[in-house]
Amino acid sequence: MKPKIRTPYFEIGTKNYVYGDKVLEYALAADAAAEKYDVDVLFITPAVEIRRIAENTKHLIVLAPYMDTLRPGRGMADILPEALKAAGAQGVVINHCEKPMSLPQMKATIDRARELDFLVFACADTLDEAKAIAQLHPDIINPEPSGIIGGGNGVSPMDYVMDSIRVIKAIDPGILVEQAAGITNGQQVYDFIMAGSEAAGAASGIMNAADPVAMIDEMIAATRRAADDLKKR
Repeated sequence: MKPKIRTPYFEIGTKNYVYGDKVLEYALAADAAAEKYDVDVLFITPAVEIRRIAENTKHLIVLAPYMDTLRPGRGMADILPEALKAAGAQGVVINHCEKPMSLPQMKATIDRARELDFLVFACADTLDEAKAIAQLHPDIINPEPSGIIGGGNGVSPMDYVMDSIRVIKAIDPGILVEQAAGITNGQQVYDFIMAGSEAAGAASGIMNAADPVAMIDEMIAATRRAADDLKKR
C-alpha cells in the first residue's frame, strides 16, 4: 500500500556522495530523527543501497532515484520496478535534472509506479515544466531550477516558491509541493515551509556539511519547529 505522507515532511537525497556503510550511517541518523521529532522523512538512495536501508530502519519512506518501465524477463542492466519494491522501496523519483526524462517517459514511469502502489516524486526545472508534469498527477513535485541544485544558494527569490505552489495546485490541489534546491541549514528548511512549501529537502547540503549526522538532525528538527508554528497561525 502506498504510504500516506504527513506534511510538512523532510526529504534526504544521498545521490552518490556516499555509499556502503556511510549510507547506512546517515539513514540510521535520519531514522532516529524522524522518530525523535515525529516527522515523516523520505530517503532517496541508489538502488544498490535500498534493501539494507529498508531492512535496518523503521521510520523512513525509502525511494529509488530512478526506474525503467520493463517487466520481469529480459532487460540486462535495466532497473526493474518489481525488484525495487521487493528490496523495500516505497516510491520512485522521476525527471531529476541529473537523470532527465521526456514527458512520454514520465507518463510511462508513473503508470508503472501506480501498478506497484509507489509514491511518485517528480522534479521540474521550470514553472512551465512543473505545470506539464502536474497534468500527469504525481504525488509530489519538487520544482527546483537545475542551475542552483547543489550550489548551496537556496531558491531565490521567495516569490519562486509561491509561484510554483500556485501553478501546481491550480492543476491538481492533491499534489504535494516541495522545495529543496540549495538548502544548507535548518533555518532555510524552516523558512521554506513557513512560506508555504509542504516540505523541504537536501542532498549536498547534508552530504557536504562538516557534520552530516548533525545536519540531518538540525534540518528535521527545523521541520518539526515549522510544523508546530504553522499550527499556531
